[in-house]
Amino acid sequence: MKETIVPLQRVKKVIGLEVISSTQDLALELAQKGEPSATLVLACEQTAARRQDGTRFAAAEGGVYFTLILRPLQNEGAAASLARQAALAAADTLGEMFAVRTKVKPDHSVLAWDGKNRQWKKIAGVLVESFAAENQPFVLVGVGVNVNNRLPAREKESTSLKQIIGTETSKELFLDGLLDRFWTHYAHGFLAVR
Repeated sequence: MKETIVPLQRVKKVIGLEVISSTQDLALELAQKGEPSATLVLACEQTAARRQDGTRFAAAEGGVYFTLILRPLQNEGAAASLARQAALAAADTLGEMFAVRTKVKPDHSVLAWDGKNRQWKKIAGVLVESFAAENQPFVLVGVGVNVNNRLPAREKESTSLKQIIGTETSKELFLDGLLDRFWTHYAHGFLAVR
């Protein structure tokens, strides 16, 4: 039996911004201009982040918001697979690092158990889109996680890690954990589709 070895990728380039309208929009622009695979567009705040249905929303300071540009060898079906992998990575990070009960919805939202209010609330969202530009297909993996941000009272269906565990945590530590888990899921997903 021939062994297949897949190197565990890492982020090769980080474009970090304090405030941007949308990491997904900037990543799309950069990818169309040839930005290489494994480039991470990271922001502290988004003023017009985009949901799967195209609606816009503000993502306040305190969360972890990024879009990863990937150029997978097999683009067919990559978006759905990568969305699932990113959602599982976020859920695993919350569970393993902070003992938060999570579940992933079919739309790739991540819910966390809010024990204080005894209900499941949205803590993270994933938006994955596939594109083809001059025979160079690419996928954008957008992830937003409510880490230390305070959510407006009108967002009763959402929560943040800070609200669940009662204290702030290092966004950098959380991001490192999430990316480590994502690359592991990505490598396993790659092996599964080959």
